Formats: sequence, C-alpha cells, structure tokens
Amino acid sequence: MGAFEIICGVVLMAAAVVIIVLTMAQESKGRGLSGAIMGEGGQMEAGRTRSKDARMALCTKVAGVVFIVVTILVSVISARLG
Repeated sequence: MGAFEIICGVVLMAAAVVIIVLTMAQESKGRGLSGAIMGEGGQMEAGRTRSKDARMALCTKVAGVVFIVVTILVSVISARLG
C-alpha cells in the first residue's frame, strides 16, 4: 500500500465522518405526515437558522463530491497499477 492510497483512505474516512456529522446536525425540512395533514406549525427562526442550515447543506454537498471524486480516483489509479 503506497502513500497515495493511505492519504486517499484518510481523506475518504474524513469525508464520510463530515457527511454523517453535518447530516445529523441539520434541521429536518418537514414534520412528516402530521405536518402535511395539520400544516406546518413551527416556523424556522428568520435569518440565522436558515443561513446556518444552508451553509451546512452546502458543506455536506461539497463533502459528498469530494468523497465521490476521491473514490473514483482511487479506483482508476489502482486499476491502472494492478
């Protein structure tokens, strides 16, 4: 196992942890079936909460893209070397 594979493995694990943490930290978008039937009772706080959730959603998307790109990169390079 070369240094490149070790570095990519660490990047993949870090990206996976970031995706999990950011996904769990985000507010849910709806209230499920009761929210659909009864209507949305609790409105989000204006301003900060929305921008915070938007930033977390963007960071989650970036971490997902990094995860996918590194996975494909490792697959291609290991196929060429092996």
